[in-house]
Amino acid sequence: MFSIRSLKLAFSVLTAFILAACQMPAPRVAQPQTGYGGPFMLGVDVLASRGFDLIRGKRVGLITNHTSLTSRGERTRSVFQRGLGPNLVALYAPEHGIDGTIGAGKHVSTRRDPVTGLTVYSLYGPTRKPTPAMLAPIDVLVFDLQDIGCRSYTYISTMIVAMEAAAECGKQFVVLDRPNPLGGWRVEGPPLESKWKSFVGQIPVPYVHGMTAGELAMMACARGWVSRVPRLDVVKMQGWNRGMTWQDTGLRWHPTSPNIPHSISPFYYVTTGILGGATSVDIGIGTDEPFGYAGGAGVNPNALLAYCQRLNTPGVSFSAYSRNGFGGVRIHMSPRNTTDLTALDVLLLAEINRLSGGKVVGRMSGSKLNLFNKVYGSESLYHDLRRGVPATSIVARWQGWNQSFRSQRQRFLLYP
Repeated sequence: MFSIRSLKLAFSVLTAFILAACQMPAPRVAQPQTGYGGPFMLGVDVLASRGFDLIRGKRVGLITNHTSLTSRGERTRSVFQRGLGPNLVALYAPEHGIDGTIGAGKHVSTRRDPVTGLTVYSLYGPTRKPTPAMLAPIDVLVFDLQDIGCRSYTYISTMIVAMEAAAECGKQFVVLDRPNPLGGWRVEGPPLESKWKSFVGQIPVPYVHGMTAGELAMMACARGWVSRVPRLDVVKMQGWNRGMTWQDTGLRWHPTSPNIPHSISPFYYVTTGILGGATSVDIGIGTDEPFGYAGGAGVNPNALLAYCQRLNTPGVSFSAYSRNGFGGVRIHMSPRNTTDLTALDVLLLAEINRLSGGKVVGRMSGSKLNLFNKVYGSESLYHDLRRGVPATSIVARWQGWNQSFRSQRQRFLLYP
């Protein structure tokens, strides 16, 4: 149980974190591009405008799905087929499949693409790394997927293992860059310990890294995070800056997976993704706002609401809810919020665990606990919460490492 003194200390520490977050470089607000032909261009737009210069005359494989679209909303694979003709020879699909409809963690089958007529090799089935046989028909492998900016999302893992496969087979690797929906300033959360490297966390970056796929690819190669380094080209966007969230791009949001339906969903994913791995919790899966709830079985919603309202989280508010035996808070936020959302995730988990009498953490075991540790990046959170370590003390450990990461990433940043 927390004493009044420990609660006051907890709130003062959290306030310090929030003030630090507010001292991040001020977001530079870009006006949304409401039409086409404006200054904002995705990597695929830039490559097409240059006549596919990096890959013309080569046999091309494309890692793609339903989010792989030009700024005009045309499928990347259709644009490639029109521009390259028979030199587009193979497609590769990540988790959720080429249409984005397959549930989380479910295997994707190799199939024929009805749009292009090409084989779509599965990168989320018997293998998650392209095999030499899959890469034999191509000279260059192109990556064009929309990521959400959080380490525990598998699209960047797909990129990393595909880079390794390309290097092993002597293939060129090209990243068509896309926006980070969370913007480029947020750096939050714990590091990934090597013991817990997995397909939900392939590279040792913070839970929220504030980088684009192209920037991560460059950093992974330079820092030795890939087993072998391919011939890498990154096609930069035009007109994107680190102060832009998705809402500033003027692009239509296409759900990156079934539970990321809205452009605000990546923010919610960060806020409750770690909590969602615990036992007897509710984060809103199955509602119109997945990851937008934080509750637990038997939890008093008003008690959790009172706790959340004392946190003083800029740009984030809460309302109480109760459904199906779960009580908690619904989360409401602006994409311009300055709250450390990963810290909020851990604070919510700790308080819901306390209000449940320790059942939320205490009943985790086996494969569920293993996945929980993989998402968090270490087993320390589980052990700390079991021992009653204050959540604010857990969060405090990240801050120095986050600052170090901001310095380390600097030379790989492609955008101001």
